[in-house]
Parts: sequence; C-alpha cells; structure tokens
Amino acid sequence: MFTDGRYTVQAREETQAARVSIVARSAQSAVTAWLADQGISRCGIDQATITLATYSSLQKTVRAMKLKLKWLPVMSPVPVLRQRKDAYELACMKEAAALGCDLYFEALENIAAGATEVSIAAQLEHAARSRGAEKMSFDTIVASGKRSSLPHGQASLARLPKRGFVTLDFGVMLKGYCSDMTRTVHIGKALPQEQKVYEAVLAAQESAVAAVRPGATCGEVDEAARSVLRAAKLDRYFSHSTGHGVGLEIHESPRIAAGVKTELEPGMVITIEPGAYLPGKFGIRIEDMVAVTESGHQVLTPAPKGWTALA
Repeated sequence: MFTDGRYTVQAREETQAARVSIVARSAQSAVTAWLADQGISRCGIDQATITLATYSSLQKTVRAMKLKLKWLPVMSPVPVLRQRKDAYELACMKEAAALGCDLYFEALENIAAGATEVSIAAQLEHAARSRGAEKMSFDTIVASGKRSSLPHGQASLARLPKRGFVTLDFGVMLKGYCSDMTRTVHIGKALPQEQKVYEAVLAAQESAVAAVRPGATCGEVDEAARSVLRAAKLDRYFSHSTGHGVGLEIHESPRIAAGVKTELEPGMVITIEPGAYLPGKFGIRIEDMVAVTESGHQVLTPAPKGWTALA
C-alpha cells in the first residue's frame, strides 16, 4: 500500500495483509516504479472506480518515466464477491438497520406543519451521529407536499404543509456498513386518492418482499412490485427500479430491476423500494432492507410502514 506522510500512523493501524510504503513523491509515481521493478508490464485498473483524470495521470506517469507498463481498464470482480455477506457483515448491517429504525421513530416526533425539510434532516442526522453513526449513507431525503413527487427530493428550505405527504429516505453508516430505509407519512386528513395510492404502493412493496428467496431472479422480484402497481394503473408513475444491493456502499450489486436474470443467494442484502410519483401532486415510496436467507428472507428494517397520519 503506497501512501504519503499524512497517513503514516493511520495506514499502519488500519492496513492488514499488506506492507505499507510511505513515499515522499506521489503515490502514483511510486506504484508505477514498483510495478516496473517487479517486471510487470500489464496492470489492470478498476474502470468503475478510477476517474478518467486519474487514468490520464497514470498514463502520463508511465510516459514521463519512459516505461513500457500498460494500464488496462478492467471490470473488477470485487462487486460480485461483495454481493454475499458473511455472518460478521450481516451482524453489522442489522445493527445499522436497527439504528435507522430508531431514528425514524425519533424523526416522527419532529414532523409538524411549518417545520423546514432541512430542519427535519438536520435533527435526524444529529441524532444519528450522537448514537454512533460514522456518517449518513447518503444525503438525507426529506420531501414534503408536492415535492414528495420528486423521487430524490433532497431536503430543502421548503416548509412542511398543513396537509400532505412527507417522505423520509435515509441511512446510516455503522462499522463501515450502510443502512437504507424509506417511510412516507401524512400530515393531516388525507384525500381518498392519496390513501388509495399509498395502499397500492404498500401492497406492491409487500408483494416484492414476499418474492425474495434463494433462486428468485432480480427481475421476478421487480415484477412482483410492478405488477401490483400495473393493476392499480399506477405503473407509469413508478419511474425507477425496485431496489439494489447494500453493503460497504449504499448502491451495490445486484440490481433489482426488470429483466435482470441474476438469482438471489443467501447472504445478499437488498432494498425493496417501489414508489408512485404523481407530478405536481404527491409521491410515495416505501423501502425496506431485506436479507436473503437459506429459507427465504429477513426484513432488517421492521419499523411500521402502514398508513401513518400525523396531526
């Protein structure tokens, strides 16, 4: 592992199964020279994580040092290996998911007409850090009223309405592993259409969760949700895939989407998060983290997801 003097202590404390080399020059130059010294002429780089700027810099380093080393962009096998979590990883993810559920209950106490979306997000994130989270898994989404029709409506200065939906989509990172959950609640008395759409999304979400088992394909799980919304004539308002893998990163393989043939295996942890977004009106998403087990599945985020109305 090549790094510079800023990480002398940290690298030696945190790195296992590798020798740490603290270099005065750039790490790119050091690793390039080391590979050449080992007689290596071809080295693969992960094209999914290295930027074009870094790749260009590596190429320039090789030319400047007049070496014959070739950098070959390849698809890393690591994302596939990370799909199945071991017992330790599952324990970490269950703990992160449980913290997320606790934070949801605390957030409900702060939701009230007139509060800003960012204030709800700030209170939730402060509570997360106070409870031991290293950081949030992603930018917290708090989308209310008409803004709830934005699938990724990050918290804004908009004030929560006297009557309308509020979508909370958030996750925490704990012991290096992410959690992810979404709940949509309603302030004040709901209109019949609002409750009808909510019940359809909930039915779609529960249908997809029930479809999670070893051997089921990601496409079949997606269709379990999509078919319910199709029957309710809401499928055109469902604009994204049904879910994704979670782990060290918030978005990992596999992707729970139409036509995906990947079969679920024990140890995989995925999200199930169908939604319906009616432009200019409202939107609803309900999401759970689900672990694939030997006999079926386990929901890691059991916080209530039935109709929740707040005064």
